[in-house]
Amino acid sequence: MELKAVLLCTVLPFLLGAVPFGYVIGKLKGVDVRRHGSGNIGATNVSRVLGKKYGALVLLLDALKGALPVLAVKLSGLPEEYQVLAGLFAVLGHCFSPLLSFKGGKGVATGLGAFIVISPQVTLLAFLIFLAVFLSTRYVSLSSITAALSYPLIYRFLEKPSEVSFILVSLTALVIVVKHHSNVRRLLRGEEKKYR
Repeated sequence: MELKAVLLCTVLPFLLGAVPFGYVIGKLKGVDVRRHGSGNIGATNVSRVLGKKYGALVLLLDALKGALPVLAVKLSGLPEEYQVLAGLFAVLGHCFSPLLSFKGGKGVATGLGAFIVISPQVTLLAFLIFLAVFLSTRYVSLSSITAALSYPLIYRFLEKPSEVSFILVSLTALVIVVKHHSNVRRLLRGEEKKYR
């Protein structure tokens, strides 16, 4: 892989993904969202702490962090494996931001943005799964985990990707699921908050 491709697929997506929009918007409102609610910098906690319009803004900005790098790789003419790699690194940047001591969000919105560019039809089906779980449980975390786990399976069935692309998509989904470890513990204890 040429240096230019390495930068485009790994370094730049990671750096863009590392921009903690939830934290920045919270600070602009005089609030450190890490000290309120679930302590997460993602859209769900921002929505709870600052209100739904700020949560929606963070959702959009975090999704763009995933979509734009993948789109840039796609427009450059590089194969799908490189696009998926860019999406993985954008999610890694969001989840392990060097601007927040290598802590961060859970990667759902950033993964969503990347996945939309990689395969809109697979993303739509995964979103419908998210919606079905959410409407029946009101747990954003459980809905996100279920959708993340379903994406690689649907992707493999519908898109017939290369083994490399499938593995990279699966790793991206795994990062998102692992970052929800605290939510899983709360779900098992019956302590997870429902979204109203």
